[in-house]
Amino acid sequence: MDAMTLLHERSSMGKLIGPAPGPEQLEAIYRAALRAPDHKELRPWRFIEFSGEGLDRLGELFAEAEFREDPDAGDAALDAARKKPLRAPMIIAVVAKVTPDIPKVPKIEQVLSAGCAAHGILLAAHALGLGAMWRSGKYLFDPTVRKGLGLEGEDELIAFVYLGQLAGRHKPVAEHRPSDFVERWN
Repeated sequence: MDAMTLLHERSSMGKLIGPAPGPEQLEAIYRAALRAPDHKELRPWRFIEFSGEGLDRLGELFAEAEFREDPDAGDAALDAARKKPLRAPMIIAVVAKVTPDIPKVPKIEQVLSAGCAAHGILLAAHALGLGAMWRSGKYLFDPTVRKGLGLEGEDELIAFVYLGQLAGRHKPVAEHRPSDFVERWN
């Protein structure tokens, strides 16, 4: 796949099945993520990979967050939280590992850099013929999840990138006109 086709055709895939990406695929995915723009070479990224029992552990963390938010949450709500990570055979949590007080590299720039790393994961997965979806939602911002994943200080959880083999039908890629989004100062 040439680079422009990749950039023009990448789309999120909501239905993902096993197997999870293999070691060689993951190496290529992470190498792409590590090419994100990185002012002052801070490498403000951390990746947490979940598969197998790790998905169950993440589900328990989501259920714990659900219960902390609503101690009256019933079994159905807690079970739904537990099942969220099971929608793919692998999840990569992308964390902005923020180094505070760096001259010329404010927190926002470090967070955006980690976002670019997440985008690199999506692009690499697509190039490898895998399906991927960037998921956020309330657990991305939940203090119980932050603590459970070992986030510290100003760190930010950027994305849960779900990865797997393509399943279901592909939605057509929406066409957008660049002129609708571009302002030109000539």
